[in-house]
Amino acid sequence: MIAYSEALQHLLDAATPLPAERLPLHEAGGRTLASDIHSGQSLPPFDNSAMDGFALRANGATFEAGTEFAVQGWQAAGDAGADGGEGAWEIMTGARMPAGLDTVVPVENVEILASEDGRPTRIALKALVKPGQNVRLRGEDVSDGERVLQAGQVLDINARTLLHAIGVGEVAVMARPKAAVIATGKELVTEAAQTLASGQIRDSNRPYLVGRLQAAGAEVVWQGTVGDEVAAFNAVLDEALDAGAQLLISTGAVSAGRYDFIPDALRGRGARIVFHKVAIRPGKPLLFAVLPNGALYFGLPGNPVSAAVGQRFFVEPVLRRLLGLAPEPVLTLPLQADVRTPPGLRFHARARVEVDAQGRLSARVLAGQESFRLMSMLQANAWVVLEGEGGLAPAGTPVRVQGWGHQDPVQLASQEP
Repeated sequence: MIAYSEALQHLLDAATPLPAERLPLHEAGGRTLASDIHSGQSLPPFDNSAMDGFALRANGATFEAGTEFAVQGWQAAGDAGADGGEGAWEIMTGARMPAGLDTVVPVENVEILASEDGRPTRIALKALVKPGQNVRLRGEDVSDGERVLQAGQVLDINARTLLHAIGVGEVAVMARPKAAVIATGKELVTEAAQTLASGQIRDSNRPYLVGRLQAAGAEVVWQGTVGDEVAAFNAVLDEALDAGAQLLISTGAVSAGRYDFIPDALRGRGARIVFHKVAIRPGKPLLFAVLPNGALYFGLPGNPVSAAVGQRFFVEPVLRRLLGLAPEPVLTLPLQADVRTPPGLRFHARARVEVDAQGRLSARVLAGQESFRLMSMLQANAWVVLEGEGGLAPAGTPVRVQGWGHQDPVQLASQEP
């Protein structure tokens, strides 16, 4: 049995960032940038009006209330550039400023003195107007050549909106790691609505892992269940590899029971067992191996929370490495109440990050930490990691807090009275 830190180093040593691929921007949501992006234009691309009103040539001067102007033209959003002259131009929000004009007075701050065919021809100011007001300058948001996104950033909707605005239609992103999920056990029933026979249980691990893998940035290319026979296991493993899986995640059959056949089955295929059993709770029997073709194999225990811990703290760090992401940032918060920890084991606890009436954050380790319990997963919004010699971690102890997934921010909940 090895420590988690040693196991993590083995995992990262076995993973190499994947190559990049180019995608249309509209297909790149949630993908990880493979290279920096510099803007090829300024944003805004031209000086434009921040509101409906009248554009003036101030040239550094202040206009007093009562100043009159002849209206020389009209400029709507989408109109081409024009020479502004010396008078005023009626202008719409977002419209290009006529050349030479540098100030906009809102329509509600002018008095229409004369009009023709419904268009104002002469106006007077109702209030003081300062030079440069209500104009959005070219490059005020983004300058030409500015780096707007860095390699390793995830293309969320805000990033994609900016790229669209600066004219980027295609991006280089890291290839998605291809994963397969294999649930083992003759007791498993795959369909949720199927009636259970005596001794059967529903396979809840597989859909959970598929969902978490997809949320973590992987493409699931194969999934299925298999009984406790080595030949059948080898057959589905071959199917998963033929589908292109680079990571294979199984649940069950990795402990020390009569039907825990996976370690020997992998050895029979020529796999290198890197480690088997880690000093953690839950999930101690976890196995990691490298198959002859270089594919990475994670043998997770079958209890639901053990499988969830294996996914979150073993598979996801490897996904981050494959995607070229930096090490995951960690939040430190005080424990809300005393927590008893297992001796000599790193404890991954389901928890809630809560905020009290004064705005203070704390982490509450939930009751029901046994590895078969699903209800506490429903209540949790984070993981708390406790390390040490075991015993009692008193309230107020600073602890490591991580989101439910490496791409998931910690969600806040109100502290219960």
